[in-house]
Amino acid sequence: MNMTNSKSSTNRFPLGQIVATPAAIEALKNAGTNARELLARHSRGDWGDLNQEDKDANDSSLIDGSRILSAFRLATGEKIWVITEAVDDNGNRAATTFLLPEEY
Repeated sequence: MNMTNSKSSTNRFPLGQIVATPAAIEALKNAGTNARELLARHSRGDWGDLNQEDKDANDSSLIDGSRILSAFRLATGEKIWVITEAVDDNGNRAATTFLLPEEY
């Protein structure tokens, strides 16, 4: 999976280039989960299975430009992360990556 997604009216922040690790692609496939659905949730500010402190940190990241992390439990029980990089010196977020927690 490799596509580019700029900020749209439903996204709360720009996603940059969207990529996934091979293990994340396999996990999504095994769970019958559409990556676009999780990406839509992430970009709308649905942070998934995070504690309140991490959700609050993401909300702050929308303002200060820090990294944004969502965590979703797949139908198989496996967890997948969606991480959007912090803004660069020009205020751009270069990429959003699907990966498994153990790959971080």
